[in-house]
Amino acid sequence: MEIRTQIKKLSLWIFIIPFVTVNLCLFVATNYQLFDNTFLSVDQIGRSQPTFPYLDGGVSISRTARTYPTFLIFKPGMIFASILLIIYWIKTNKIINFYEGSNQKNLFKTLGIISAILLIIHSIFLGIKFDNDLYKFFRRFVLLSFIIFEVFAQSLLVHRLYKLKRIIQNDINNYALVMKIVLVTVLIITAIICLPVIVSSGNTQFKHALEWNYFLGVVIFYLFTFLFWKKT
Repeated sequence: MEIRTQIKKLSLWIFIIPFVTVNLCLFVATNYQLFDNTFLSVDQIGRSQPTFPYLDGGVSISRTARTYPTFLIFKPGMIFASILLIIYWIKTNKIINFYEGSNQKNLFKTLGIISAILLIIHSIFLGIKFDNDLYKFFRRFVLLSFIIFEVFAQSLLVHRLYKLKRIIQNDINNYALVMKIVLVTVLIITAIICLPVIVSSGNTQFKHALEWNYFLGVVIFYLFTFLFWKKT
């Protein structure tokens, strides 16, 4: 089926684009001196000391991405990835309906599209300065909602794929399905365990490290999707 090939390609780009985008922003932020005395001189707020935030939580994703020139990388990259996400969830809904012999709008499709739209909103508003508590709450609410909707969409999709395992077994890589199940389970358990820390004050470095690794987990799901479907 041609749609399997399309989903494989979409999934690979949905992994590559966000991963490269945020890590390129990190590179610029931690190597700001390379851009001094050029038109790409990094804003003071966006500068960071050398760090590997996946381990030490030395800087947040938003800090590396919300100032000039990194927002020129982050905003287009994440918006484009979000558009691919919308297409991905539409096509995934279509292929699930094909195997089930139905024609319905599955909940995972709705949640996935909503999460992609929320990511677009977050990307647009990131870096816009507006000293208002309601605006700050709005940004945090959008980002948190994106994560919740995305993980729920992934979880529902994996559950549906597992139920269809016998029907689709000739078209999938079973090891990739196992990896997707493990990944989604880890994301859910991590969110539940870390929630008290997230909502409390302090523990800044831990929160930053959690942010980077959780982001990595969310996008790796799409790398596993690329491995999941066999070539047509």
